Amino acid sequence: MARARKKRTSKTTQDIFSPTRSGAPQRRKPGRPPIHDEAWTKVTVVLFNRQIVFLDRLAANIRAQSGAAISRAQLIRALLDAVAEADIDLTAATSEADLKATVLARLGRYRLGITQ
Repeated sequence: MARARKKRTSKTTQDIFSPTRSGAPQRRKPGRPPIHDEAWTKVTVVLFNRQIVFLDRLAANIRAQSGAAISRAQLIRALLDAVAEADIDLTAATSEADLKATVLARLGRYRLGITQ
């Protein structure tokens, strides 16, 4: 009977028996990992049903057209950032209706191509 040959590996015993990780593995936190690039705070906001329907339809339309999954929170953050960067003076508003009218007036100018 023929003797089996020893198989040689390219690794040395030092490589094989040395630890592959340094230190103890970090324990994962429950839930999805945050993907935000800046500090954030979780808040609760009351929205009307029609507003939720709008956000859901918009997210569904974006997904159908581009394949990108956009959440309600991402839509709301993007809209807030757009209003913040639009340099619209909202300090004179005394109600939600005033805020809406001011933003719509500014959006109408952009739609018509008129800027100040």
